Amino acid sequence: MIYIIDHKDSFTHNVVHQFSLFDKVECNNYNELDRNKLEKASVIIFSPGPGNPKNYPLTSKIYKSFKGKKKIIGICLGFQQILFCEGAKIVEQKKIYHGFQSNIQVTNSKSLFRKGKKFKVGRYHSLKLKEPFKAKDFEITMRCLESKVAMTFENNKDKIYGFQFHPESFLTYNGNLLIKKILSA
Repeated sequence: MIYIIDHKDSFTHNVVHQFSLFDKVECNNYNELDRNKLEKASVIIFSPGPGNPKNYPLTSKIYKSFKGKKKIIGICLGFQQILFCEGAKIVEQKKIYHGFQSNIQVTNSKSLFRKGKKFKVGRYHSLKLKEPFKAKDFEITMRCLESKVAMTFENNKDKIYGFQFHPESFLTYNGNLLIKKILSA
């Protein structure tokens, strides 16, 4: 079962729909979590949402509790939330990407995806990872071809993955392929 923690985002229902193509999905608001379902889940998803990761201390607590015990995937705010928990700084971008399609490329040979592979993805964010960033076992694996902003990370040891873009968006080509590959890792 996949358990999605909803950060009150309009995209969360699209995330639920996409992940339900692969497994049973349960979803609750971040401040109304069902601990029993959380314990039973094999995968935890941190949804997109408004604001900054520091606004979601309960999600940070969940991350720290389950890191290395369950597969964790972060989307947009969820991507930022995981990196924030790992000591990263999340900062405003000069250019805001809301409803914007970007070309991204796999830049790391440690990725689950072939180095050099390109994807078109939908972006909806005004914050980004401040680099340089180093955390044990975390690798930035895809970047925007134009801005060079980090678009994905992978921690294959602890099974933790993040998308700064929205794989469920109609602006993302092959979003189901990306999710399937991460879920099967």
